[in-house]
Amino acid sequence: MKVDRQAGLPQSLLLLLGSCLPVLGAVLLAPVLPRMQTHFADTPGVAVLVPVALTLPALVIALVAPFAGILADRIGRKPLLLVSMLLYSVFGTLPLWLESLLAIVLSRAGIGLTEAAIMTCCTTLMGDYYNGARRERLFALQMVVTSLAAAVFIGVGGLLGEGGWRTPFSLYAVGLVLLPLMALWLWEPKNGVVASPLHSTMPMPWRKLLPLLGLALLAGSSLFIVPVQAGYLLNLLGVEKPQQIGMTMGGNQLGVVLGALSFRLIGRIRPSTLLLLAFALAGGGGLLMASAASHTTVWAAVFINGLGIGLMLPTLITHIMGLVTFSQRGRASGFFTAAIFAGEFISPLAVLALTAGVANALPTALAVIGGLQWLVALGCLRINTNVAQNRTADVGPTLGDNI
Repeated sequence: MKVDRQAGLPQSLLLLLGSCLPVLGAVLLAPVLPRMQTHFADTPGVAVLVPVALTLPALVIALVAPFAGILADRIGRKPLLLVSMLLYSVFGTLPLWLESLLAIVLSRAGIGLTEAAIMTCCTTLMGDYYNGARRERLFALQMVVTSLAAAVFIGVGGLLGEGGWRTPFSLYAVGLVLLPLMALWLWEPKNGVVASPLHSTMPMPWRKLLPLLGLALLAGSSLFIVPVQAGYLLNLLGVEKPQQIGMTMGGNQLGVVLGALSFRLIGRIRPSTLLLLAFALAGGGGLLMASAASHTTVWAAVFINGLGIGLMLPTLITHIMGLVTFSQRGRASGFFTAAIFAGEFISPLAVLALTAGVANALPTALAVIGGLQWLVALGCLRINTNVAQNRTADVGPTLGDNI
């Protein structure tokens, strides 16, 4: 294999930072939603439109990420990424000037379109630029960095929100900062193996991918259980202080970070075994949440849950990337991104269906979800983790050492 360029620290940092941008879209506005609702109090449907402004990007990502993956495979990763970075800042900062709530909601749909392409391209380029242990390390770091970014962005959104509900939207201009750096330091990869008719027409390995994408859907849903439901659970236990609820959320994020970091230590274990461990931890945390009678127990439960989530996602994306060829990575990344964000979107809806809107039914719903995760954990042992030789041979154009 001829290697023309070698990815290193600048490429790794840019791809990790790019992966954080969809997280920005999900959490930045949370602290200012009440102020938005007050500002647009005279707008019909404001009680629905304001929350939709927060959640709509996730739904759009889930719907269009597969198409972003197709474009990444057909027109190239870098061109799509650069255009998306530009439009990200355009759509993201529009609410600084828009006076219509409906127009703001539509701009948030535009944000979802760009985030789908950014996340897909960044993940695909990680698979292109790196292979083996280096690729695994970067996917684990992607989970760590995005988890830390979520906590930071919530705090930053709250600080900026002190200056008015529009102010946090100015942070979307970060896309214009990253755009020239990506144009300078990223390059369009080329297939690292000699093309052949068999290789170029190789179909997507859907039989192996679909079970993993199904697990990614469940992983995305699991990812949002604690952030959305822990506060309500603590209220049932008489814990209502924002500081205590925030500490609980922090415990979950700590678990996610440590779980992702542990992937680097135990990542050589069979993927089916890693997924069994990940879903068992997530389910165990959920069952402990359901039976918790104190704030301390809830903290321990969400920490255990976070360990499973943090291990789950890098295991899934690493194995998915190992199943596809260079010319298929964009589509694989797009479907993975779509599954994660679809899971995030349906997570609160699934809990609502289980509780029927009755707050006291939340522990029962969490127990049902935890039990389901344990069943999924056992089912992971049946996943075919063998990677065809002609797929693992296609490791991409470069082998980056400095991550």
